[in-house]
Amino acid sequence: MSINHIVTPLDSAVLDSKEQYVFYHKKVDFALKELIVSVQQNGLCTPKEMTFFKQYCDLLLYSIEAMRVKYMYDDEDNMKVDLTDSGFPNYLEFRYLFNDLSLRDNYLNKLKDVSELQEEFLTQLMHKKQPVRRDKLFQAASIVYYTSVEQKYIFNRFVQGKIIDAPEKSQAKYMVSWSFYDVSHNRPFICFMYFDYDGKDPNKEKEEIYDVLKNIADREMPLDTMAYSIDRRLKNVKPKHIKRIDLGPFHNIFAKDENVLTHTILESIAKKEVPLESYALSFKIDEVLSGSTFSEGGYFSKQELQKWSDVIKQDYVFAPHRIIQLLYNKNPEIMNKLAKPPFQVADLKMK
Repeated sequence: MSINHIVTPLDSAVLDSKEQYVFYHKKVDFALKELIVSVQQNGLCTPKEMTFFKQYCDLLLYSIEAMRVKYMYDDEDNMKVDLTDSGFPNYLEFRYLFNDLSLRDNYLNKLKDVSELQEEFLTQLMHKKQPVRRDKLFQAASIVYYTSVEQKYIFNRFVQGKIIDAPEKSQAKYMVSWSFYDVSHNRPFICFMYFDYDGKDPNKEKEEIYDVLKNIADREMPLDTMAYSIDRRLKNVKPKHIKRIDLGPFHNIFAKDENVLTHTILESIAKKEVPLESYALSFKIDEVLSGSTFSEGGYFSKQELQKWSDVIKQDYVFAPHRIIQLLYNKNPEIMNKLAKPPFQVADLKMK
C-alpha cells in the first residue's frame, strides 16, 4: 500500500448533533446540485462529459444522503467532516459505508419487524402522548438504511466509467472516464481521457486499461506525470487529451482548513456579516494535450510515446452574489487570477 493511501480520522471534525447533521447535509446537497447546473450552463464540460459528471456527482450525493440516514439518531458513532483542505466527509466515512453494507443481512436479522416498531411508535405518540425515544428512532433509521441503500451506488475510492466512442470533432476516436476520492485531500476528482487505439476495438483490452487507470490514475498528481504513466503502461493506447476536474474545497462553516477563501467566509460569519449558510465552492480543471512523439527503450523493446503540452490550469469559484462580493473585497489577488469571473449560484436559506 502506498503512503498516499493511508487515511486517518485525525484531521476531521465530528458532527455530533441532529441539528448539525441536518444543516451539513442540506448544505452539501444544495451546493453540489447548484454546481451541476452551473457547470452545464457555463459550458465547462462538453455535453458528453456532462453526462458522466452528473453521474459521478449523483453517486457522491447518494453516499452523503446514506450517511445522513445512518448517523441521524446514532448516539455511539458520529460522522466526520474533513478539516485539511476539503469540507467534504472524510474518506473513511465512504469506506465505512461500503463495508457496513456488506453485512446488510446480518444487521437486518437483528432489527425489529417494521410493523412491531410502527405499533410502538403509535403507542408512544397517541396513547402515552410522549416523544419517541432516540434509540427507537435509531432502529427506524437503521431499517430505512439497510433496506434502501445499495452498496453498488456508494462512492468508492475509485469509480471506473466505460470506454465509449468519443463525440464527433474530438481529439481522438475513443473516450473513457473515471473518478476517485483522493485520500490525502478528501476530495472527489473526475477525469476524462480521449485516446486512439492500435487495433479494432479497445474493449478487447478494457480490463487491462481499467487496471492501469485504477493503479496509476487514482490520486492527485501532476497531470503530465499521470499522462506519461498511462501512455507508457498501455502500448496500444495512444492518449491524446486528458482532463481532470477537482471538486473543492467546499468553503463553509464546517470547514477548518487553511484555505484563504475558507478563512474569509469563516471570519465574516463570526462577525455576523454573512449568515451561517454562506458557502463557496472552488473548482479546478487541469488539461494536457499530446503533440509529437518520441521513442523510449532499447532496440528490441522500443516504444513510441507522446510528448505532452504544459498543463493547462483553470481555477474557478462558485458562490452566491453576496459571497462573491465578499471574496472580491477581501481577496482580490485570488479572484482576479481565476480563469473566468466567479459563477453565481443560489443562496441556501434554512428555515
